[in-house]
Amino acid sequence: MNGDDGIPLKKDPADTNPIGGPPNGSPGGSGAPTGATPGDTARMGSKMGGGEGDPGDTPPITVREPGPAPSVQSIETELQEVAKGGTNVDTLVARMVVDAGLATNEEVEHCLALARQNITEEQNQQSLMHILVNNRYATERQLARLKQQLEAERSGQKIAGYKFLGKLGAGAMATVHKAKQMSLDRTVAIKILPRKFSSNPQFIERFYAEGRAAAALNHPNIVQAYDVGKSGEFHYFVMEFVDGRSVYDDIAKHKRYNEKDAIDIIIQIAEALQHAHEKGLIHRDVKPKNLMLTKEGMAKLADMGLARAMNDKEMAEAEAGKAFGTPYYISPEQIRGEVNITPAADIYSLGATLYHMVTGNVPFDGKNPSAVMHKHLKAELVPPDHVNPKLSAGISEVIEMMMAKDPKARYKSCKDLLIDLRAVRKGETPPLAHKDILPQEDLAALAAAEASATSEIAEDRMSAGRGPNPMLVWGLIISLVLSVGFNVVLLMTRG
Repeated sequence: MNGDDGIPLKKDPADTNPIGGPPNGSPGGSGAPTGATPGDTARMGSKMGGGEGDPGDTPPITVREPGPAPSVQSIETELQEVAKGGTNVDTLVARMVVDAGLATNEEVEHCLALARQNITEEQNQQSLMHILVNNRYATERQLARLKQQLEAERSGQKIAGYKFLGKLGAGAMATVHKAKQMSLDRTVAIKILPRKFSSNPQFIERFYAEGRAAAALNHPNIVQAYDVGKSGEFHYFVMEFVDGRSVYDDIAKHKRYNEKDAIDIIIQIAEALQHAHEKGLIHRDVKPKNLMLTKEGMAKLADMGLARAMNDKEMAEAEAGKAFGTPYYISPEQIRGEVNITPAADIYSLGATLYHMVTGNVPFDGKNPSAVMHKHLKAELVPPDHVNPKLSAGISEVIEMMMAKDPKARYKSCKDLLIDLRAVRKGETPPLAHKDILPQEDLAALAAAEASATSEIAEDRMSAGRGPNPMLVWGLIISLVLSVGFNVVLLMTRG
């Protein structure tokens, strides 16, 4: 899909990638370490998660219920694709079930004997997988997970010291797998650069840059990096596995957040960004899909694929004139491809994310990425409390300041932003976003003064208490006498 200016743009604006630039953007894509598939839901031209409904009735955010278990038949069909006809599916299943500890060799042999007996007696033939499920040695979900593990193994994606447990998501520029780090007995997420990019120095360098950027950060609200390296022909990046969901998943399910829950999450992410900014890094791709939530409710900032050091002048010059980010949440200065991108860009994107969370609508929408980005540059923002009247004036003021077109008009830092967010969280007026308006006590005093004002004509104190001026009186008398005398003479002359 091309933009209005003929620049190639990604069809899915929710994906993380350079917009309008050559394919030297983040190889990491938006492969966040969760069960969500990167860039899999939203399409430009339709409001993501928009909807009607009273926000006061918004249900509490909860962990999504799992979908229906895949059928045995569908798992078998997919296993046939993985095996590519080279191995009997029952043989594969037998090995996987035993290796996973779901059944013993004897139990699997018993099930295989039942399968052979069905064939001998010309009964309905059942596969080993069906018999294992019927005899409660394994469930459909367990077999589906084993199938995912087999897919990872057969794809050649093996890294020493890690056991692949299945695929978490895949984007155009990376695949993310769930794995077990054997030495520390912990679950991790592994992002792998596809083979087609393994010979591209630019992709490889950016991939490792993401790992270095994440490793430089140590904060409870940032997905932790563990390792980055190469195994065989694969470049990999090992990170913390977040067992939960993304903010985008919640918006898609519940349409929008209530104000309190949204502020609680944004405060945590603002603290994460403050840490990153103090370390000299700008995230450049803050959006709902990169805000992860653990089952305990902790928010974590993910995907440092577009992160850039503020003092990296060489990269800044190389990226000049190219827009890196996600159209729905990108800052105006990123769209213009400015060299000097500051923390204000992350504050803008965080504001756009908060707008989406509390209104159910993205701040600017359009038929294509170019149209959306043009609105970020030129269109006036509809105040959040006009979209959702249940919002407080305070949170609306905060979002409007975060999303000011001019970076200088935004919060100077996440530290300042946190002051206002915490004030609104307490039900107070945000002191920084509200700075151009008179305090409530001053407004009350002004109203009282106006109410007591009268419309009487002011008294002329210069003449108060004084009698008539004698000189003025004698002047008037003389003028009257002369006028009368003149008129008498005139009448006599005419007569």
